[in-house]
Amino acid sequence: MELLENVKPRVYNFGDKKADGNREMKNLLGGKGANLAEMSSIGIPVPPGFTITTEVCTEYNQLGEEVAMGFIRDEIEAAIANIESIMGTKFGDKENPLLISVRSGARVSMPGMMDTVLNLGLNDDAVLGIAKQTNNERFAWDSYRRFIQMYGGVVLGMKPESKEDIDPFEEIMEALKHKRNIELDTEFTIQDLKDLVYDFKEAVKKRTGKNFPSNPWDQLTGAIIAVFNSWNGDRAVYYRKMHGYPSDWGTAVNVQAMVYGNMGSDSGTGVCFTRDAATGENTFNGEYLIDAQGEDVVAGVRTPQQITKTGSQRWAELAQVEEDDRIKYYPSLEELMPEIFKELNQYQEILEKHYRDMQDMEFTIQQGKLWILQTRNGKRTGAAMVKIAMDLLKERMINEKEALLLIEPNKLDELLHPVFDPKALKKAHAIAQGLPASPGAATGKIVFFADEADKYKSSILVRIETSPEDLEGMNIARGILTARGGMTSHAAVVARGMGKCCVSGAGALRIDYKTRTLTVDGHKYQEGDWISLNGSTGNIFEGKVATMEPELSGEFAEIMDLAQKFTKMQVRTNADTPKDAKVARNFGAQGIGLTRTEHMFFEVDRIKAMREMILADTVKGRKEALKELLPMQRSDFEGIFEAMEGLPVTIRLLDPPLHEFVPHQLETQRALAEDMHITLQEVKNKVAELEEFNPMLGHRGCRLGITYPEITEMQARAIIEAALNLKEKGIEAKPEIMIPLIGTMAEFESQEAVIRATANQVFEERNDSIEYLVGTMMEIPRATLMADLIAEKADFFSFGTNDLTQMTFGYSRDDASKFLPIYLEKGILKDDPFEVLDQEGVGQLVKIGTERGRSVKTNLKVGICGEHGGEPSSVEFCYNTGMNYVSCSPFRVPIARVAAAQAAIKATR
Repeated sequence: MELLENVKPRVYNFGDKKADGNREMKNLLGGKGANLAEMSSIGIPVPPGFTITTEVCTEYNQLGEEVAMGFIRDEIEAAIANIESIMGTKFGDKENPLLISVRSGARVSMPGMMDTVLNLGLNDDAVLGIAKQTNNERFAWDSYRRFIQMYGGVVLGMKPESKEDIDPFEEIMEALKHKRNIELDTEFTIQDLKDLVYDFKEAVKKRTGKNFPSNPWDQLTGAIIAVFNSWNGDRAVYYRKMHGYPSDWGTAVNVQAMVYGNMGSDSGTGVCFTRDAATGENTFNGEYLIDAQGEDVVAGVRTPQQITKTGSQRWAELAQVEEDDRIKYYPSLEELMPEIFKELNQYQEILEKHYRDMQDMEFTIQQGKLWILQTRNGKRTGAAMVKIAMDLLKERMINEKEALLLIEPNKLDELLHPVFDPKALKKAHAIAQGLPASPGAATGKIVFFADEADKYKSSILVRIETSPEDLEGMNIARGILTARGGMTSHAAVVARGMGKCCVSGAGALRIDYKTRTLTVDGHKYQEGDWISLNGSTGNIFEGKVATMEPELSGEFAEIMDLAQKFTKMQVRTNADTPKDAKVARNFGAQGIGLTRTEHMFFEVDRIKAMREMILADTVKGRKEALKELLPMQRSDFEGIFEAMEGLPVTIRLLDPPLHEFVPHQLETQRALAEDMHITLQEVKNKVAELEEFNPMLGHRGCRLGITYPEITEMQARAIIEAALNLKEKGIEAKPEIMIPLIGTMAEFESQEAVIRATANQVFEERNDSIEYLVGTMMEIPRATLMADLIAEKADFFSFGTNDLTQMTFGYSRDDASKFLPIYLEKGILKDDPFEVLDQEGVGQLVKIGTERGRSVKTNLKVGICGEHGGEPSSVEFCYNTGMNYVSCSPFRVPIARVAAAQAAIKATR
């Protein structure tokens, strides 16, 4: 970052219906600061204050406290003077002190992740001034007590270090309650509060070796530094990692004049939403407390009351409270303070119209005066997100493009998969955490072997890691759990393709296949024990947790129609079965970008013929075995072509190394030897011969077809014959045959020659023909650099970014989980490159390959079929690169469709 010491401002003022900033400045002022400035500018009553920019946080982290604070000291003094002039108070004054709050404010909402200090400016003199000023001695000393406790924890590091530790301030309070034989904080006398202040300061001195700071300017400096430090606190780091927010954003610091909701029965505090955040209904709602501070509402210290009368009546009905008791003990704000409610209702309408989105607001009522402390675009469920976007469109508050841009594509997952019943989830006991590899919820009995997945009606397949041999069991199981593997491991990729819930890479699991046990933190779970998986969060729960099918609302279909209206790039699916193809087509897929033919060989009736082909020592023997597989492959392709009638289907020829298909267990090897009438040793020898040191870079992809051209012949014949069979039925098939893993032009030409010769032979035999394409999967860096040569012969390129990422970084997908979390934690990588396309490196190879290919063939069809095809930022990159389509697993098709439409809209802005 370039540091310009004389460039100002680093501090932006707001208040008294004026502001230096606005809502467009979130990157600089953080979301909270930008919105405070905006509200002040449009006349909303906001306590005056100032925002220290996010850039100062970055300067602090790079240059240290002394330099960073030196840059802003003069500006802060001027900003405090501005607050004093508006409020008519004086910072550090004995008689009429200004008290302030110091809060964080990143560019995105990170609720509860960073630190806050309230009532700053209190000391032994100021507390007397506040008591006199408010004529409320109890309020003054209680505020002082709260301030020392909060400042001690946040700034002076007096928080409990572990769950077993006791908060030193709470310990003092509990001891006094015990001595006085009372239970509640509200039962403390004024003298008790004075004693607590004295004891708290003594505790600070004992723990830190220093007196509690009495100078308000020292207090302010300490609080600002604490907020900067909290940006790299454990909670904030974890939250950023969970949501993919960069660590170099930094946080702003918001300093505001304090307003109090705990000054008696004419004061209060609350949180409200302009619409229902759970359902999206256009209903103003929220909660409040009388005579309380804001922290009391969110912390659940007291049971809050409902803001609207309708909400209060609904609450009373659920709580089985009689109407008379409700009005007496739980009145709504609308009923208790009708004028304040009317004013609040006006502000919520103004703010929603101004921001043109559902707002989440915080407010305080101080002695009959309403202050709005914060507004932000409210967080919402996937269902609410879709409904709110479409309702705002119908209300003509936003246009169609804006409605689409309100959608967070990844949140659509919530509408597509089974979810846990929220009530059941509250009672669930989490035993471990893994990677949220494939969304949804699943509950079932533990099974450890794929061929036993049907042992129970509902099963969870628990494996150290899965392999292609596990495919059938994975399909049967309700969910999949692995101890190893990342987000693009076999388990993860296959599960997402199936729309199956999966948690991968749960390193805390200890799986013993011999004893059929799963051990977590010393607790053993046996085969047949119930567990539950949340594939959206990675949580693993003990026992059964009730699930429910999500309801797809009419608004969901409307959003998809809007996406179709604005998108310019097609979205295809990765599908290996007619069932997957139908699911994807129902979600709006415009073809298949990847069919992996190897998955078709693992079914029970096929694996035997496949193994016979592999174990054959002669071309004749291999052809005999392939002859058995031909009708099976042909039937598979017919089913997929029929499901995708009239749409293109890209079929990748056999890709994985042959050792994945041979048996590695002694019993299976023995059975295979008997079936083939050969010795067990011959089977063992062949298995050993096929074993590779690095299968990823070994005998796989086009190398198989070049070594054994009869495999390519059989697959090409099956594809062409399937298309011709459907043509006879009046069904149009559009096959695109994809050669995998080429790195040289000669490799492509060798396989293309076999494919075209086979197709011509079938056309002669059938006296008929169909249109088909021959292209390649661009997944080796060398191929992207040779793209202009390859494009002379290839009809299309499909970028396989899973393998391209592996080869470009030199990372193994299945082993990277050992170091990638550390890389992300230390900021060596911003994102997992297997989840989010690395645009700086891998992306440049994709661009080069596309540009060079089209320099030779302007109409070259280009797409992507790696897992990145369903990740929104990667989809946007693909659009900007000029791709014709992206392809992703069936249940990510709606996500990719919305992301593609958003990319087109953003590109025109």
